[in-house]
Amino acid sequence: MAERLGVLRLRDARAEGIHPEVLRRLARQGQLVKIARGIYAPASADLSTHHDLALASARVPHGTICMLSALSYHEIGTQLPHEVWMMIDRRSRKPRIDRPAMRFVLASGPALALGIEQVEINGATVRIFNPAKTVVDCFRYRRHIGLEAAIEAMRETLRQRRGTPSQIDEYARQCRVASVIRPYLEAIA
Repeated sequence: MAERLGVLRLRDARAEGIHPEVLRRLARQGQLVKIARGIYAPASADLSTHHDLALASARVPHGTICMLSALSYHEIGTQLPHEVWMMIDRRSRKPRIDRPAMRFVLASGPALALGIEQVEINGATVRIFNPAKTVVDCFRYRRHIGLEAAIEAMRETLRQRRGTPSQIDEYARQCRVASVIRPYLEAIA
């Protein structure tokens, strides 16, 4: 089961009828590696550079990887986040998670639902925003990451052809930040 899922949550094991003590014993024997509280990975797993994204997704399954973490995953720009950025519903409770370090962004409506891709990292399914929607989020939350990072994200996304000006403009219109993005989009495109 751990090999199939990549990241095994205690909740998933219990749903399959596996007692938590079985996971603890497997970890002591070296067949599983305890990554965090209630999270295990197979000892044979080849953990990628984006393993923290898979771990964060397992800890907060209703969240979506966003902004600097999404830019890093898509290899856009030079930003290297020291924490996992995740967008959650503004009405939901902010989870308390010790590992990995996380930064939560609150949103609702189209800002939360548009542009989501599902990718596989170390066998785990991770929800992440596509490059065009990530650029829009960077401008929307520019006070958190800085305007320079948002401009760099837009420039690199367009240069690498990971998104088009019309895609960025459409997401910006639906997320109600078109008036902020349009001058930068016109200058860069």
